[in-house]
Amino acid sequence: QVELVESGGGLVPAGGSLRLSCAASGRTFRNYGWFRQAPGKEREFVAGINWSLRTTYYADSVKGRFIISGDNAKTTVFLQMNSLKPEDTAVYYCAGRASYYYGTSFSQGVFDSWGQGTPVTVSS
Repeated sequence: QVELVESGGGLVPAGGSLRLSCAASGRTFRNYGWFRQAPGKEREFVAGINWSLRTTYYADSVKGRFIISGDNAKTTVFLQMNSLKPEDTAVYYCAGRASYYYGTSFSQGVFDSWGQGTPVTVSS
């Protein structure tokens, strides 16, 4: 059974930090992404990592504040979130793609497995 499980969400004051984790089981993923969905808004891309190309990608809104990384086994992916803002409040989802991908656009359709999400609330 393929599974992605997020953890690490919570309540944090503006300016604070959180580290989200995504643990994968049942399949080896070559690409991971983090997405988020704020109340009343569509799900949006936050950050992605392509193991094959050894590259990372970020939404403009989080560049310089968030860092995506993973362990060598490619079974756990992290999202270090620094300098958090109230507008970062959302449910954060981890996504995985098992097959090779050589594009630079990490839209939702790129991924074939999703976690259940972990909520992040940034208080002002």
